[in-house]
Amino acid sequence: MRKGSTESLDDAVAPVRELVVKLHERCNIACDHCYMYEAADQGWRRRPTRMADETVDRAAFRLGEHARRHRLGSVRVVFHGGEPLLAGPATIERAMLSFRAALPPGSRVSFAVQTNGILLDERFLDLFRRFDVGVGVSLDGDRAANDRHRRYATGRSSYTSTVAGIQALRSARNRRIYRGLLCTVDLRNDPVRTFEALLDHEPPRIDFLLPHGNWAHPPPGLDPEVGDDRPTPYADWLISVFDRWYDARPPETGIRMFESIMSLLLGGTSRTEVLGLAAPAAVVVESDGTFEGSDALKTTGPAGGSTGLSVFADSLDDVLRHPVVAGARRGLAGLDAQCRRCPVVDVCGGGLYAHRYAPDGTFTHPSVYSGDLRRLIEHIQGRLTADLRASAARVSG
Repeated sequence: MRKGSTESLDDAVAPVRELVVKLHERCNIACDHCYMYEAADQGWRRRPTRMADETVDRAAFRLGEHARRHRLGSVRVVFHGGEPLLAGPATIERAMLSFRAALPPGSRVSFAVQTNGILLDERFLDLFRRFDVGVGVSLDGDRAANDRHRRYATGRSSYTSTVAGIQALRSARNRRIYRGLLCTVDLRNDPVRTFEALLDHEPPRIDFLLPHGNWAHPPPGLDPEVGDDRPTPYADWLISVFDRWYDARPPETGIRMFESIMSLLLGGTSRTEVLGLAAPAAVVVESDGTFEGSDALKTTGPAGGSTGLSVFADSLDDVLRHPVVAGARRGLAGLDAQCRRCPVVDVCGGGLYAHRYAPDGTFTHPSVYSGDLRRLIEHIQGRLTADLRASAARVSG
């Protein structure tokens, strides 16, 4: 499809259902594991600190245009950063009104924000209640675990300020907008202690994020030079958490990664782009209006997930045809022969697209986490199979 065309995608191509909008591209803390500022792609230095109102309106127009072409009943906008709350409540409210106004009749937009929680106060909470904005907070565990990475630029701990924001979300009036916690896995942190520290904040759901790395820039604890028998430290860490979580009665919280694996094993769908063969639903809009693929692609090289397309000249249909985005949406056809032969490929899905990147500049490789993912999936499969057999035996007995 030529640039600027009004022709829509083939019906077989999954449309965009989520826009990640970088309202503010700077942050009030300096996490040393941040893929935004510490990765190979340093494009944030050249982009505006805050997204201009005109850019927001064009992003809203593009999402509305896409929803109209593909008759989408619902779409989602996630305000991200940097730290999106640095944009201020007035800017966020204006952005939400713009997206609402741009949607065609019959289409509904929902909103979410991912924040470090430090700036959460009654101004933001009142706004988020009024617009039913789902709020996720990034926290890596207890104070010691969180302080490994999530500090202010001066080196001061951000833990107390983040916990204050979470406590505000836990109150009766804000509970319905509290969506959960995002924790980046650090192998140095005890897995069960980390999980239980997160449970102390009563999250409705926890997302465990594998550190974004690949074969060219390996994550901590993984040596790309070791062969197929290399250790699986991330699986070991996550299995400890899974067993603690799975054995709790009644369930204490949801964990998206584990729930998605269980769903896929039972023939259902995934709720995360990290797993499964379904096409990713999200596209990123940077503060200057440029479209990018997954944020995780910032770890692959200086160009990261750059497409060269923007809200001012290009439609979301154009974005979906760009190789940076289309490559991640090829499903089984986009995996190498080794992955396609794997018995858990329908669940693993080859892992996150960015995690397959290698020094040869291609993504036609297994995930750098392939061994860990397979071991984790097979462990969960074993637990589920044993429980289903025991349940069947009780029924037949």
